[in-house]
Amino acid sequence: MTTVVSVHSFRGGTGKSNTTSNVAGQLAAQGFRVGVIDTDIQSPGIHVLFGFSEDDLGNTLNDYLWGKIAIQEAAHDITDVIRSSTEVAEGGALFLVPSSMKTADIARVLREGYDVGTLNDGFRELSQALNLDYLLIDTHPGLNEETLLSITISDVLLLILRPDRQDFQGTAVTVNVARKLGVPAMYLVLNKVPSGVPLDNLRQQMADAYEAETAALLPLSEEVVQNASEGLFSLTSPSHEWSAQIRQIAQRIQG
Repeated sequence: MTTVVSVHSFRGGTGKSNTTSNVAGQLAAQGFRVGVIDTDIQSPGIHVLFGFSEDDLGNTLNDYLWGKIAIQEAAHDITDVIRSSTEVAEGGALFLVPSSMKTADIARVLREGYDVGTLNDGFRELSQALNLDYLLIDTHPGLNEETLLSITISDVLLLILRPDRQDFQGTAVTVNVARKLGVPAMYLVLNKVPSGVPLDNLRQQMADAYEAETAALLPLSEEVVQNASEGLFSLTSPSHEWSAQIRQIAQRIQG
């Protein structure tokens, strides 16, 4: 049985894709079969964190949605990306289904849309074809039809937010929607937390605001910013506090 994990944020720029890729890398390194699918079709980018350029992508989620291929044909085995940074336990594997970076493909999505039912079928088919333990869905920010679908079918919802008023208010809306949709498990991840902020007080504020568990408080780190899109920071810098918090998220998903 595949555990489906949607990673979502109300606004862009929260570090959602960076969090998704690093959590996926941690799970694969521990010996799980993990899939990552980029459903942020209007503004894809998680592939960059795994070392892909636009020319490397080959088959994409777009090709599946337009009926050209089976979804597993868009899955790239990127286990070696993890293995280049850390030891991968026996059985561990990581697969990425990217979205197209081609301007024409993005324009077609914006112009024509796509069948979200087909996307739902693809989640199931991919999980079965690759025998996945975990499927991580990197969603499009905000609330639209495809993100609502992802939330609905999720076993775990990770909500990423930053410590600012707009994110707090938008996340409250998402939390209420997720509860109405009956998501089995929902965790908050507060990213870009400035140094010097009392973390216990921050956790209590989160608990009071959302009545949901905070899985991690990711510090605002110059090292993480400098790393940008140069790989998975939690694997290349495992002793960093940011990396320790990412491992905490991975452990909470397993719990």
